[in-house]
Amino acid sequence: MSAPNSSPPENLKFAIPKKGRLMEKVVEMLKGSGIEFRRQPRLDVALCVGLPITLIFLPAADIAKFVGEGNVDLGITGEDIVKENMVEVDTIMELGFGKCKLCVQAPVTDNITDVESLAGKRIVTSFPDITKQFFQTYDEKLGVTTNINYVSGSVEAACGLGLADAVVDLVETGTTMRAAGLEVVHDILSTQAVLISNPHSEHKDLVAKLQRRIEGYITSRKYVMMMYNISNELFQAAILVTPGKKSPTVTSLEGGKDKAVSALILKKEVSDKMDALHDVGATDILVLELNNSRM
Repeated sequence: MSAPNSSPPENLKFAIPKKGRLMEKVVEMLKGSGIEFRRQPRLDVALCVGLPITLIFLPAADIAKFVGEGNVDLGITGEDIVKENMVEVDTIMELGFGKCKLCVQAPVTDNITDVESLAGKRIVTSFPDITKQFFQTYDEKLGVTTNINYVSGSVEAACGLGLADAVVDLVETGTTMRAAGLEVVHDILSTQAVLISNPHSEHKDLVAKLQRRIEGYITSRKYVMMMYNISNELFQAAILVTPGKKSPTVTSLEGGKDKAVSALILKKEVSDKMDALHDVGATDILVLELNNSRM
């Protein structure tokens, strides 16, 4: 591969997905984290502005291997891809998007309720190593060998074409699975996008800086700042409602009879928290959106 070689040699090389919804999510996250870049049309390499970082746009399925082998320092891909490639990487953080499950799926008409009954049969998948590991226990127990065949795409069509008795594939919403006449027989693992690094990278300080930036962005997407006033007598009851991510920020107001409280609150809990604070006796309750943060 020539793409990483077009990067300035002193730069950290950061591999991200080159297409699809995962790429869109990653690009949004990087921009929100202050990692700006200009990508020229039809080029899979982009230099970041103000940071010694080269972005390398790769198929998500290849990123774990490139990070593990040291071709790039840092990457974003799915946990399932990391496990399938069986490479030595450091998983720095879970990113909270790209969530789905890797499942054993079989035709609805077969009415299979026990995954053990598929041992020794034909399984088609894009994850042959994970699938082999999963069925190994059943194979040893039953004295059979499950026939696992690899395909790179359209896994869900294999049963309908008579090529498989079941498939192992990712399920996000289940729409594609149901359209193919399949149902989940067994969940193998849950997965999401993760930030991974090569354990031997020479850019530890820059990796740590990127981690802080991304953590700050993720926090700002999950939380809001809630601010309110509360009397000293009701203060303890109020902070039970808003303990904050770590702890609330408390300031005494002029006169000393009341306190101003600021606390991070999960966005999904905002309405319930406001109701609870009102019932406790808080006043001047405000909610502020966050653009970014540092913990």
